[in-house]
Amino acid sequence: MLVVHVFVHVKEEMIEAFKSATLENASKSIQEPGVARFDVIQQQDDPQRFVLVEVYKTLDDPARHKETEHYKTWRDTVTDMMAEPRSNIKYSNIFPDEDGWES
Repeated sequence: MLVVHVFVHVKEEMIEAFKSATLENASKSIQEPGVARFDVIQQQDDPQRFVLVEVYKTLDDPARHKETEHYKTWRDTVTDMMAEPRSNIKYSNIFPDEDGWES
């Protein structure tokens, strides 16, 4: 399993548009066979900052995700909404084990 945290800083006037586009992408992403989880969270004390928590079943699944039409649409839609380029950190899963992500 691979857990990716994507950090996004959105322009203040674009928060609602970003949320709408990102929720559309997330709802389709969780239907992909290689995606165990796809969370969208917003920072409470700075609502311009978001983290996408993406959990993939294999190391090859992020590349498959990036080939989907919904990802490409999201990427192209939100690029100009960002106050700075997004970044990410990749993690190895420790707990729960792979079976725990299925619930």
